[in-house]
Amino acid sequence: MTQPFLPLTARSRAESHRVSTPLELFFDLCFVVAIAQAGAELVHAVAGGHAGQGVLDYAMVFFAIWWAWMNFTWFASAYDNDDVLFRLVTLLQIAGVLVLAAGVSRAFETHDFLGVYLGYVVMRLALASQWLRAARHAVDPVERTMCLRYATGVALVQIGWLALVLLPEPARGWVFLVMVPAELAVPLFAERDLPSAWHPHHIAERYGLFTIIVLGETVAAATVAVKTGIVEHDALDRLVPIAVGGLLLVFAAWWIYFVAPAHTLLRSSRQGFLWGYGHYVIFASVAAVGAGLEIAVEQAVGKAHIGALAAAAAVTIPTALYLMSVWLLHARHFKVGLAQQLVLPVASLAVLLCSFAGRWAVLATGLVATATVAIGVTLTAGNPATRDRPETG
Repeated sequence: MTQPFLPLTARSRAESHRVSTPLELFFDLCFVVAIAQAGAELVHAVAGGHAGQGVLDYAMVFFAIWWAWMNFTWFASAYDNDDVLFRLVTLLQIAGVLVLAAGVSRAFETHDFLGVYLGYVVMRLALASQWLRAARHAVDPVERTMCLRYATGVALVQIGWLALVLLPEPARGWVFLVMVPAELAVPLFAERDLPSAWHPHHIAERYGLFTIIVLGETVAAATVAVKTGIVEHDALDRLVPIAVGGLLLVFAAWWIYFVAPAHTLLRSSRQGFLWGYGHYVIFASVAAVGAGLEIAVEQAVGKAHIGALAAAAAVTIPTALYLMSVWLLHARHFKVGLAQQLVLPVASLAVLLCSFAGRWAVLATGLVATATVAIGVTLTAGNPATRDRPETG
């Protein structure tokens, strides 16, 4: 039975069988609402011929979604005591992401970020209160200082983000460029004397689960787009290659991410920061693939105001980014020999070349991704020196 109030103290990194809680899974699921909104608006922007502005708005909104999720994830890995107060504050953070999701459309359509900002503030200040609570129960003065640094940094950065609402539209891109490093610096500053007690296996599982959820959102978005195209435009012959290619692409994306045990890489805070921060590209690119598939469908049925090359690039560019970011973050640590190391970088280049395949671009991309998995499996099976843990030197 859940206790009303328990001390919010650090959990042990050596804790066995540390898995995601039902509350964490619910938290992730609610974030998908915001990701779906951002993806839908990206589709409208690109299909309407406003790709540059749409990608910029998407990057800004997705950062808010990802950063709030990531901060909660690492905090909960270290301090989740599952008492009533912890649950209530977490539910408040979920309410914040729903407010943010409600403001996504206005952010894209009129560049009014007030709704996004308010939702973000709710999430972030709720997290700051958790850090203050952890500081109150900390026995070690160094740990207490770390917690207070987190709470102070999180709260102060929200003041800077207010410029996104108050300053004129031309200045908002600069606000984003300034405030993102400020946000990223808070954990580095807070943990400079003592790292938080996050659990490596738990963190790897949380990121993996979120990757699955985002992949699922990609499948759902593509399915709705194909169904709409068939029902409204009777374009089965044009949509089958997109549907097949998209499915192959999602299957391959799942395989490539989970082929390596990522938790073995998380041996220090430095490694954890690089790995955790780098997932912005992984999550954003996977979600963008879903938007790209919708754009490809709209172009195929004549609803998008863009050409075939631009529609294909909406799929191939995020796919290439995904392959390269997975390789950089953890896949390369498990590769042995030049052949294995080159598989994902070469596949990224091949995917980009698929942009020029016209109406067959998505299918070609899916086939390249499938071939990438097949080649990787073959090379691994044929090399007895392949290791199941990352390099140490």
